[in-house]
Amino acid sequence: MPASASRSAELVADLVTLLRPLPEPVAELASRLALLLLAMRPDLEAKARLGWGSVNYRHPRAGFICAVFPMQDHVSLVFEHGRQLSSPLLEGDGKQVRFIRLVPGAPIPEDDLAILIAEAIALKA
Repeated sequence: MPASASRSAELVADLVTLLRPLPEPVAELASRLALLLLAMRPDLEAKARLGWGSVNYRHPRAGFICAVFPMQDHVSLVFEHGRQLSSPLLEGDGKQVRFIRLVPGAPIPEDDLAILIAEAIALKA
């Protein structure tokens, strides 16, 4: 099995474990978001961090970019250097990290996310 296929299988298995205790609507949203980010940016490497309860995304040149954190009633997409990004979708008043709160049933703002991911990569690459 190619390395990318084994990484994908590992991610899916870890994603199932991570999402199992969550309500179905949140688990479905988190799964869609986690896989959407990889479809948008195949150059990202995703790794589920079961201890953190997240799926983290790294870029080969820019390093850690963002993470998907599923919660009981929503999913947060956290940007490591979100304070330096420009988007009305970003929330939080931390010195560095900002996030987008996604709720089940609401559309995922795919175009806005693609722009933010590209900005986050450009910022650190």
